[in-house]
Amino acid sequence: MKEYQQAGAEGLTSSMEDYLEMLCRLQREGRPLRVNVLAESLHVRPSSASKMLVNLKGLGYIDFQKYGAVEVTEKGLREGEYLLHRHQILHRFFCALNGTEDELEQVEKVEHFMDRVTVGNLERLLGKMEGR
Repeated sequence: MKEYQQAGAEGLTSSMEDYLEMLCRLQREGRPLRVNVLAESLHVRPSSASKMLVNLKGLGYIDFQKYGAVEVTEKGLREGEYLLHRHQILHRFFCALNGTEDELEQVEKVEHFMDRVTVGNLERLLGKMEGR
């Protein structure tokens, strides 16, 4: 499975996707985009979050200055919004499939392995399952 976990077409690893997804989630919630808030939200050390932010900045997904606020770039917003959408679709799908209210663990285990075509197909199938 390791070869499938390498960086995807957008240059993002699974970990980078988690960070970008959380940054966009925090932004949607109106929370400050700072290293300590991000680290707390992802249950990692601030030093780990800071290192990942440097990687995301290098790929053009964010901009930030050391000890300053993080700003998600236009490129980062596009990808982050897709990551949030993918997460939501998978969560709804697994809940509908299993007749449950919370399938977060399941989503976290598989979301990084789903390509855009599969997510789109799941979204259409989900619409049929939900009678839309």
